[in-house]
Parts: sequence; structure tokens; C-alpha cells
Amino acid sequence: MSSVERPGIQELRAARGKGRVLFFWAFVFSIFVNLLMLTGPLYMLQVYDRVLASKSVETLVALSLLVTMLYALMAVLDYARGRVMARIGARFQSVLDARLFNATLQRSKNPHDRPVCNAALRDLDSLQNLFVSPVLLAIMDMPWTPIFIAAIFIFHPVLGWVSVAGGLIIVVLALLNQTVTAHRVRISQIATQRAHSFAEHAQEASEVALSQGLGDSLESRYKRLRNLALKQTMRANDWTGVFTSMTKAFRLFLQSAILGLGAYFVLLGELTPGSMIAGSILLGRALAPVEQAMSNWPVLQRARAGWKTLEKFLASVPFQEERTELPVPEARLRVSGLTIVPPASKRPTVRNVNFVLEPGQALGVIGKSGSGKSTLARVLSGYWPPAAGEVRLGGATLDQYDPMHLGAHIGYLPQTVSLFGGTIAENIRRMALEPDSKGVVAAAKQANAHDMIMQLPSGYDTYLDGNENMLSGGQRQRIALARALYGEPVLLILDEPNSMLDAEGSDALNQTVKSFKEKNKSVIVMTHRPTAIAECDLLMVLDKGNVLAFGPRDDVLEKTVMDPRKPRLATAAPGKVAM
Repeated sequence: MSSVERPGIQELRAARGKGRVLFFWAFVFSIFVNLLMLTGPLYMLQVYDRVLASKSVETLVALSLLVTMLYALMAVLDYARGRVMARIGARFQSVLDARLFNATLQRSKNPHDRPVCNAALRDLDSLQNLFVSPVLLAIMDMPWTPIFIAAIFIFHPVLGWVSVAGGLIIVVLALLNQTVTAHRVRISQIATQRAHSFAEHAQEASEVALSQGLGDSLESRYKRLRNLALKQTMRANDWTGVFTSMTKAFRLFLQSAILGLGAYFVLLGELTPGSMIAGSILLGRALAPVEQAMSNWPVLQRARAGWKTLEKFLASVPFQEERTELPVPEARLRVSGLTIVPPASKRPTVRNVNFVLEPGQALGVIGKSGSGKSTLARVLSGYWPPAAGEVRLGGATLDQYDPMHLGAHIGYLPQTVSLFGGTIAENIRRMALEPDSKGVVAAAKQANAHDMIMQLPSGYDTYLDGNENMLSGGQRQRIALARALYGEPVLLILDEPNSMLDAEGSDALNQTVKSFKEKNKSVIVMTHRPTAIAECDLLMVLDKGNVLAFGPRDDVLEKTVMDPRKPRLATAAPGKVAM
């Protein structure tokens, strides 16, 4: 498959290309750093062959001062190229951060894909870590290896050929390292990821785990997963360590061999002592990048695996082109032949739903648990796409709206309330960075949550650490309702909005629905409780994903209660609506 057909790799290459200029400067700095690496061999050559022979203290002092300045310059340039590489990594990550975060939100629609999303974020970190590790600098230094070895030929051909043979052996060791350890490193990464995913799931279900006595069982299972991951990691590290140690020991042996051969040729009068020392130092410098790359090989392998994973991940969630911004729609919802297949399923859970909701009307959707109410709410809010049929708001299908703009037109209160790390005001204004005190307070008052919020220690500035806070379920639900009302949406979709509310909260909810209708806007309420449909004009009864009844509320209730073939709804107390 060509790169034109692979949007994932195109995005990664584009992000990498943002640092092209910085790459150039890092390469330029590497040229001068490697040239300055010749300082040590040349200094040794001059000291042994000129200073000791002439016994000139002045020459020694002058050479020492020059070497000091050159090493200082090399330190500055080496530091500079390291900082440049770090900024390349930071730029690479900053380019992909928003895109990858949005892609994880899209893929998270399928619960089975959430561990993959967490892994994708870690893969981006592994790529960013590659840029700050020494391995890329070592790769930049590798082209100088043959140049340094060629310089050894100047001293003596035999020393040069020994250096070439030794360099080839180290290259073979590097290739064997890649061949032998790549699969083992990948297995260890998968095992570690499984252990992390299990720990995350256990933390999310900590209430059940601790209250139901699952702590020991979960701990044992996590320990088994971690032990397996540690075993695989140790096995991969053991093999990597074998090749790293062999390479290091062989390089030191090779330097000693060059020194011994050099001494032999000095005795024969074919080499000077300075050339002997300089040749040994040059060989060490020539092979150092290879050794450094091998010692950091796991970093390169993780980054390589992360690159491939991110390529597939980004390709699975195509980049959303900016759509034409539509005007604020009329509060008319038309649903035609709607069939829904959840992302984690292959079978439809809601079939052939048809209805029209006019401005100023409220629709109640009732049915047993598992009848498809929440599934229908997710599609009507634009969270899931329909498998068949269409949903039109104000005449346009939901997919014609930009997802960010659609959220401003549809206020959605899901059955499971989720709050984010931030103040209550920030949560109500949907985590927007720009303050909007008037809009926040107006939404809270419309949700009848203003007085409740003012009773909290810091009012609207009370900080919430996500869902881990001291608020009751009812308080969280009313804050989430205010968030749904923020921004003056034209359609309000409420999924079990009073499941955690007391009688006072339920009355406040009905008042909210009533005032919303009075603004010529529409409301859809999915519920089990009779009090939640008191302000509904229309009623829909779902059973196993099929519409059993639809029409004016009182007519549907009367027919459903009287027809023994349809689910019977309990008789309500006087003045209440039956459910």
C-alpha cells in the first residue's frame, strides 16, 4: 500500500516534518561535534611525538590550552544538539496531541476500544522519548565511523583492516540484537499493557471491588498479570543485555588489540608511539555510536512499535474535514426508519423508529431495562451514527453538522453522569477555557441548581476532581443538567434524568422541562419513573428495540394499560402519571 493510501502514516510524517529545520541544525552540530572528537587523538599524537621528543614545556602548555578550548566548544555543541532534539520531540508531540486526543474520543464510542486508546497515548509518549534519548544522536554519529576507521589506515594498514573487521563484527552483533530481541520486546509490551488495563478497570470499579470483597481476588489476578509482564520484560532485557555486554567487551578488547598491535609496529619502527595511542582512541570513538545505539535499543524498538500502532490507529479514525457551519436549527426533530447497531455489537438493538417532534413539545420514552432507551438517546444526540434511516434536526441530518457545533444545539444528559477535573463553573460551561459567568449562572438557574450550588463551600468555584468528589448522585445529576442546558440548545435529551433525584429534585426537573418547552424548544426524556413524564406531550413505549406504542401521552398510557398483550404500567397515585 502506498503512502497516498495510508492517511495514518501521512499524518505521522507531516508531524515529523515540522521539525525538519531543527533536524538540519542538529545534523550540522553533529558534524562539528564529530570533528572535535579528533581533538583527543591529535593531542596524544602531538604530545608523544613532538612534546616528549623536544621536551618543550611551552609547546605542551599551548597544546593543552588549545585542547581545553576545543573540548569546551564540543561540550556546548553537544549540549545544543541534545536540546534541539528534545525540541523536535516536543514539537512532534504537540502537533499530534490534539489530533490523537480527538481520535481517542471517537474510538472510545466502542467500549472494547478504550484500552487501545490508552495504549495510543502511551505510544505517542514512546515516540517523544525517542527524540530525547541518546539513540538518535548515536545514529547521527554513525556515518563518521568509516571516516575514523579510514584515519586509522593512515597510521598503518594492518591497524585499519583490524578495525574494519572489528567494526563488521559489531554490526553483525547489532543486527542479531534486532532479530533476536524485537519479538520478545513486543511480547513484553503487550503483557505490560494488559496488566495496566486490568489495573485501570479495577480502579474504575473500586466501589464494587472493595464493598463486595473482591480486593484479594483482583490483587491476585493483577499480580499474576504483572508477574507475566515482568517475566517477559526480563527475558527481553536479558537478551538485549547479552548483546550489549558482548558489544562493550568486544569494543574494549578491540581497542586493546589495536594498542598491542601498535606497540608491535612501534618496536619494528613502522609506527610512532603517538600514532599507536591515537589509533586506539580513534577506534574507540568510531565504535562508540554503535555501542550507544545498542544500549538504547529497547527505546528504539518501543518507538518503532509505537509508530506502527499509531499509524493504524490514526488511519482507523480519519481526520474530520471542517464542515460548513449551519445556522441555529429549528427545534423540530424528524426520525425516519431509524435502526441502531451499537459499535460493540453486530445486531440491531433498536429497529424502525419513526416520529416527529415539533418545537415546544416534549416526548417521553419508556420501557423495560434493555429495551433500547439509552441506545436511542445516544443516536439522537449524535454520539452514535444510525445503521439505517436518518435523524434530522431543523431539516438537516445530524452528520451535516460539525460535531462541536452539534453539541451546542443539543443538550444531552446521559444516564451515567461524568464530571471532569475542574470547578463547577468550568463543568457547566463544558470545560471551555473562556469564562462565561452569566451563561453558567443562567444555565444553573434554568436547571434549578443555582441554590444547591450556592450551598457548597466555594459555590461555583468548588473544585471537582472528576467523579471522585464529595457530591451526592443527585447533586452531580443537577450539575450535569445545567451543563446540558448551557449555551441555549434547541433540543434537550435527558436519559433517566431523575434516577438520583429526590421529590424536590424531580419537581425542579419538571419545572425545567416546562420552561424549556415554553421557549418553543423540544425535549426528549428516557425514564422509568412516572414523575419524569408529567410534562411530556407525547409518549413512546419501547420493548426489545421495537416501538410498541406512540402518540399523545394520555392515549398511549390508556391503551397500554388496557391492552393485556402490551407491558402493563403500574397505576399511579392520584394526581400522578401512571408508569
